[in-house]
Amino acid sequence: MGLASFIKSKLASSEVESQIDRIKKPIGTLGYDPWGYNKEAVKFGMNLTRHLYEKYFRVETSGIENIPAEGPVLIIGNHSGQLPLDGILVGHALANREVNPRLPRAMIERFFPTVPWLGNMLNEVGAVLGDPINCAKMLENDEAIIVFPEGVRGSGKLYKDRYQLQRFGNGFMHLAMKYNAPIVPVGVVGCEETIPAIANIKPLASALGVPYAPVALPFIFPAKVHLNFGKPMYFDSNEIPEEQITERVEAVKSEVNRLINKGLTERKRLF
Repeated sequence: MGLASFIKSKLASSEVESQIDRIKKPIGTLGYDPWGYNKEAVKFGMNLTRHLYEKYFRVETSGIENIPAEGPVLIIGNHSGQLPLDGILVGHALANREVNPRLPRAMIERFFPTVPWLGNMLNEVGAVLGDPINCAKMLENDEAIIVFPEGVRGSGKLYKDRYQLQRFGNGFMHLAMKYNAPIVPVGVVGCEETIPAIANIKPLASALGVPYAPVALPFIFPAKVHLNFGKPMYFDSNEIPEEQITERVEAVKSEVNRLINKGLTERKRLF
C-alpha cells in the first residue's frame, strides 16, 4: 500500500463520503466543474477537516440552518488567523449540516494560487480566486459563496487587534444586489487565537511577494471555535448612489460584529 493510500484509509469515513454524495453539483465527464471542483478530492479533504472541526478546534455552530437550501447566497464573515482556517471550518459546517447540506465555494486571496500545487488543490476542494467575475459567474450558477470582505486586512491582523473588524469592501454588496442573492452574516470566534502574530515584517513580505510576514510561533494552537450564523439579509436591486451601497455594507458589518460579540460572550475558555 502506498503512502497516499495508507493515509486515505486512515482518514476515510463512510459517513463523510455519503454526506458529500448527498450534495449534487454538476461536473463534467472528467470529474471536474468549470472551477476545478472534484468530488473525490472533496471527500478526502472533508475526512481530514472532520478531525480538525470535531477534535482539534471542537467547533460549536449556531444558526447554520439560516443558509438557504438552494439558490445563490453570499456568506459574509470576519477574517482572521493568518491561515484560511475560518473558511475551511465554515465550509465544513455547511457541507455537514443534517438538512439540505451544501458545499460552499470560498473566495481566496490571489497569493494562494501562486504557490506550487496549492492552487490546484484549493480549486479541487471548492476554493476559487477571489475575483468579481468568478463570484458573479458562480452566483449565476446558484452557488453558496464564502466571502471575507476584509481580505488580507483581516487575515493579517496582529493579536492586539483581534476581533476588531477592518474595512469591508463594497464589491460583495453590488453582486448581492445584481444577482438577488441573500447575505448570511457569520461571526467567527476562536481563529484569532490559532496563530497569534505580534508583528508583521512588511519589508520581508514585500521582498517575498506575499501579503504579510507575521512574527508568530510556527504552531497552530487548538483554540475552541464558535461559528454564529445570522438571519439572511435581503437587499433590493434598485439603482442607488454608492454612499447608500456603503450604508448597506455597514449594516452587514454591524451584524457580523454583533455575532462576533455573541461568540465572545458564549466562549468560556480559549482552549
